Amino acid sequence: MVVELPPDVRRYIKDKFSKLVNPVTLHVFTTKNHCLYCNETLEIAKIIAEFSHLIKIEECECTTDSQTAKRFNIDKHPAIVVHGKEEYGIRFFGIPSGYELGSLVEAIVDASRGDTEIPPDVKEIVKSIGKKVHIQVFVTPTCPYCPIAVRTAHKFAILNRNILGDMIEAIEFPDLSQKYMVMAVPKIVINDKVMFEGAVPEMFFAQKILEAIE
Repeated sequence: MVVELPPDVRRYIKDKFSKLVNPVTLHVFTTKNHCLYCNETLEIAKIIAEFSHLIKIEECECTTDSQTAKRFNIDKHPAIVVHGKEEYGIRFFGIPSGYELGSLVEAIVDASRGDTEIPPDVKEIVKSIGKKVHIQVFVTPTCPYCPIAVRTAHKFAILNRNILGDMIEAIEFPDLSQKYMVMAVPKIVINDKVMFEGAVPEMFFAQKILEAIE
């Protein structure tokens, strides 16, 4: 697959990246073994990086003996980990194509700024969370509502280092989709305990996290 961005998408990215403040690193995990979209995922990351000198690509091997994969707890591929001046729990598993390209662009902007736009009452709740939280958001590239859920998970990960937010492309990881009975997307799974579907308001999402850690 050859990755090409139409002019309107290029304009959108250029406009978004005008807001970058600090350097951002994209750790891209691929493998030389069978991987459906590893090459395309790396290509997307490289194309994105061409839009700003503040974006750096780190190519990483997703293998059992990879120290980088162990460090970031990467157990499947392809994957992208987005870091700013600090290491945030922003991760993408599967190709960030279609609507999810926007999620990647927005995550880069937030990681560069080290902050994100969220209502004050929701921000207070998220920042107060003192337990480890793992959010998995199952998506497909053609789902227009999925980026809303992915963005919320990543915003929360920016605000609180206890939170790990994963975008998971449901079709690329059928075993996980089957495990969590993904019948519609977006489907959100929090700490393997609380599950719900849909692009819900941020306050509802935050309350579901509190329910999962009780």
